[in-house]
Amino acid sequence: MSTTQVEVGGGAPYTIHIGDGLLGDATLLARHLRGRHALVVSDEHVSPLYGGAVVAALQSARPDARLATLVLPAGEAAKTFENFNRVITALADMGATRDACIHALGGGVIGDMAGFAAACWMRGIDCVQLPTSLLAMVDSSVGGKTAIDIPQGKNLVGAFHPPRAVAIDTATLRTLPPRELRAGLAEVVKYGAIIDAGFIDWLDAHADALLAMDATALSAAIARSCRHKAAITERDPLEHGERALLNFGHTFAHAIEAEQGYGAGLNHGEAVAVGMVLAAKLSARLGMATMDDATRLTTLLERLGLPVRIPGGLDADALLARMRLDKKTAADGLRFILWDGIGRARIVAGVDESAVLQLLRED
Repeated sequence: MSTTQVEVGGGAPYTIHIGDGLLGDATLLARHLRGRHALVVSDEHVSPLYGGAVVAALQSARPDARLATLVLPAGEAAKTFENFNRVITALADMGATRDACIHALGGGVIGDMAGFAAACWMRGIDCVQLPTSLLAMVDSSVGGKTAIDIPQGKNLVGAFHPPRAVAIDTATLRTLPPRELRAGLAEVVKYGAIIDAGFIDWLDAHADALLAMDATALSAAIARSCRHKAAITERDPLEHGERALLNFGHTFAHAIEAEQGYGAGLNHGEAVAVGMVLAAKLSARLGMATMDDATRLTTLLERLGLPVRIPGGLDADALLARMRLDKKTAADGLRFILWDGIGRARIVAGVDESAVLQLLRED
């Protein structure tokens, strides 16, 4: 089968494999199993579709291995201490040693939670990311950010733990609900917004093909997105500088998700779409960029079927309070990823809260 590979360098290098049918590639999956213990963590939606293929592939290539599976509830609301503990308990029950491996089969929730468990078990075991949603393929499976949510905020408890490998099976997109496809496209658009203005032109030209799930267009978008994220995370693995640009729109988005109750309103990609529009508008109000750029971004996101306004019923003051607890906030006040126009994002510290509050109230 034909695959594309994206190399991630740095202190813990790994390869992102992109292709059709990778979840059944026994050689690829077994290559990254160093020891005898493998735990496949998935959710109730994904496991019935692909769990059997992953286990069968591992068993055929490594008949000596001890394999176990854990199926968790689906959705952002499941990214909790309780379910994290279930992963840890499953590792303990199988006697997982330090050369064990977790295979995280699912979307961003499974990848984040299973990755965090891998970071914690015996102070760190291998994790192979097997993303099955577009959002996870282009964002959360790459870069080693792992976390769970708490009521006070999203992803506030976690660790940096690079995967041993990422295997992106594009065939899984055929079973992805249309809403989840659109949510993933929000994170694809983000790369154009922060670093690659030409990608925005490409997305404009291929929007219809992407929504129609054209395999060639989707594979190209995934590979381009992964190359951008790989390059950024290689240069800044622990988010001390440039990597923060990947949070464009996320300060607003995480506040919206937390205030709505995880899984009760917008999903992550939808919230990011709204957040990017708010960040673009705030940039214009601060004199950093033109409103024309914000309008172009808004138009593209709307064309991709994504929301661009704060959902009704959310209180502006409550959203601002959530932002004060966000990981991107620092001692000098609110810190946002804003832009000087499409493809030119930067970190802006000490943003005036009154300007943010006015924007939230008017949106």
